Amino acid sequence: MPQNPPPNPANVATNPANPANPTNPTNPTSPAWQASQYLKFEDERTRPVRDLVSAIPPLPASRKGQGGATARVVDIGCGPGNSTEVLAARYAQAQVLGLDSSQDMIDAARRRLPQCKFDVADIAAWKDGPFDVILANAVLQWLPDHETLYPRLIACLAPGGSLAVQTPDNLDEPAHRLMREVAADARWADRLRGTERTARHGASFYYPMLRALCSRVDIWRTTYYHPLTGGAPAVVEWFKGSALRPFLAKLDDASREAFLARYTDEVAKAYPALADGTVLLPFPRLFVVATR
Repeated sequence: MPQNPPPNPANVATNPANPANPTNPTNPTSPAWQASQYLKFEDERTRPVRDLVSAIPPLPASRKGQGGATARVVDIGCGPGNSTEVLAARYAQAQVLGLDSSQDMIDAARRRLPQCKFDVADIAAWKDGPFDVILANAVLQWLPDHETLYPRLIACLAPGGSLAVQTPDNLDEPAHRLMREVAADARWADRLRGTERTARHGASFYYPMLRALCSRVDIWRTTYYHPLTGGAPAVVEWFKGSALRPFLAKLDDASREAFLARYTDEVAKAYPALADGTVLLPFPRLFVVATR
């Protein structure tokens, strides 16, 4: 992972004083983490977390009420609460906590699930527990040093508790390759150099590391095909809610619009629309469930 990761939902708070990082939620090209932008594709973004949470093993009997205790589950990088909602449904009797660095995301999550507790937190430095389940849906890919991050999270689990992680595994997909290529344009290359995420790990990295710490490790990879209505602009809208953010955050308004126009043109070539205007967006994701 990069030594200096780009602005991300886990460890960077939005700076409203930075004109290159606007926070106006009505601005469709704003690079700030916005619940409204993220939730434009809520069903598609929530499906992987449903698959992930359903694969978490049952809690040990001792964690279901020993001495009157209540199970504790936490969603780190909870976003607007769509993933927390899935977690809370699975563990209806548990204490549910959601954490995110974006105040806008936390505000949306609180409106969505007033019965749950949500806090703004720096996931990069977070350490708490013990928890019976730690859910990390589409967040840990923004953080470096997984060889120390994952063991730190495992240490926050109660015995028999599970760490459930889903990370996009799409850096080789055209959408990401084109981000890097457009970012290399001379018009903004100096400002965007080093922004792209080009490092990642696969199952052969995570399994032995986690197996040394856990009684059970389950890893799998799934490619989802999301039908997006509206051609290339719909694909761009999808990534404006996630992977495009670090690029857009470093550009002024004029450069940001030019970047998006160029990127949209390239995406149209790589993702041709079907006869009805729909684009099928392949999206590979890596899943890990590690039980202590």
